[in-house]
Amino acid sequence: MKNTRLSPLFSLVAVLLAPAPAVRPALAQGPSAPGSAAQEVPSVPVPVIVTDEPKRPSVTDLPIQAGLPDPLALAGGGRVTTAADWPQRRAEIEALLRYYAAGGAPPAPGNVEGRELRRVSLLDGDVEYRLVHLTFGPGDRLGFDLAVFVPTKRKGAVPTIVFPTFDATPGADVLPTMPRRPEQGQGKDSLRLPLGIPPDPALVKKVPLFDPAEAAVRYRKVFERGYALAMFHYQDCGEDTIARNADGSWAFRNTRFFPAYPRHEWGLLAAWAWGMSRAIDYLETEPFVDRSAFVLVGHSRIGKAVLVAGALDARIALVAPAGSAGGGVGAYRSSGAGRGGGEGFEDMLRKYPNWFSPHLAEFKGELERLPFDQHFFIAATAPRRFLALEGTGDTICSPTAVRASLDGARPVYALHGVTQRMAVHYSEHAHALDAEDWEALLDFADRELRGIATTRSFDNFPSSAPPAAIAPLAESGP
Repeated sequence: MKNTRLSPLFSLVAVLLAPAPAVRPALAQGPSAPGSAAQEVPSVPVPVIVTDEPKRPSVTDLPIQAGLPDPLALAGGGRVTTAADWPQRRAEIEALLRYYAAGGAPPAPGNVEGRELRRVSLLDGDVEYRLVHLTFGPGDRLGFDLAVFVPTKRKGAVPTIVFPTFDATPGADVLPTMPRRPEQGQGKDSLRLPLGIPPDPALVKKVPLFDPAEAAVRYRKVFERGYALAMFHYQDCGEDTIARNADGSWAFRNTRFFPAYPRHEWGLLAAWAWGMSRAIDYLETEPFVDRSAFVLVGHSRIGKAVLVAGALDARIALVAPAGSAGGGVGAYRSSGAGRGGGEGFEDMLRKYPNWFSPHLAEFKGELERLPFDQHFFIAATAPRRFLALEGTGDTICSPTAVRASLDGARPVYALHGVTQRMAVHYSEHAHALDAEDWEALLDFADRELRGIATTRSFDNFPSSAPPAAIAPLAESGP
């Protein structure tokens, strides 16, 4: 899988987070030779997670809904008709998404604290860089490093962009990660791969390092326009691996946040999103932060997690998933083979079922029984701001599916009289987060959070199929 492509101006510099005190259990090694791509084997089921979370109807107990479920239809009958009644329906949608889509993440720990590790003045004093180690969770055993860049020429509190990333952030220690199965990113059925973790250290995903000064230069426009920027490495919330232990359980559950919460059925997207909320827990205590203007952005699989965090954390004022593809912005019922291309529902269940709630896999072959679709994530964000950042040549992100989700969520924004708060912007690139995406994000944030007019147009869906000259990518993310 390929890393996010960035222009020299906005090239991503991600945070590598310092090791949490919790020790990861040893992992069993599989039978395949080191570094070899093993053949698929008969499907081995994933053991059921023992949980205290309440059960909801199974697939066979749910009705067929060929079209997108109505986000305003109440579970007990009737339909929301006023903004005052929306919180009841939003709570129902949130419960559906937690159980069937993302998994039941733990509640906020309530004990997030930050310890400054480093402070540097950059860009001739225009930006202050700080590396802060966060601690939280049971016994304060969990944590990660957060890199914070703050413009010094500011008047009062400023909007803050939270940016979980693929790459490393200057100044942070690199958390060790297990070798990835060589089949990861190859479109294989994850449940038909040999059990165990390859012992070959060459299969450990390398993360490039950058100097804080270089990061400040690359994001100079963010600071010049009056925004602070906070970054962290997404895998410090849960390792991005499709490997499984000898008993068939997912190996990612041995990493980062998961051992502290063994009775929760959350997938990796929920864990990455939970980390985003913990960053906000800390940032909202800082005097430079405008607590009413948090912006959340991330690309590809991180964009999927941004979608989850935005729906479930009402403190996020502007949610901006970029190139999120299957399991992201685009409606499942409108994506995949025969539905406009892109990553479809069955694709995600085959390649990365561990990103989602284990209950989502129960809908394999039963897509039309889903009691939700991806437009529910956007609807749950209302009346806050939502911007999908897409590429005209990104063939795994179906414009048909993106349009379906926005259209499906629009009645909720209309209910609140704020349809202008939900938008999409297409830039001319393939699977990427580039300079124009950042410019569009800042323009939209200026308009929606700061009352600054912009001439940029939004909702600029491509008028034709992606250019054939731009090769499609088989996977999203690195």
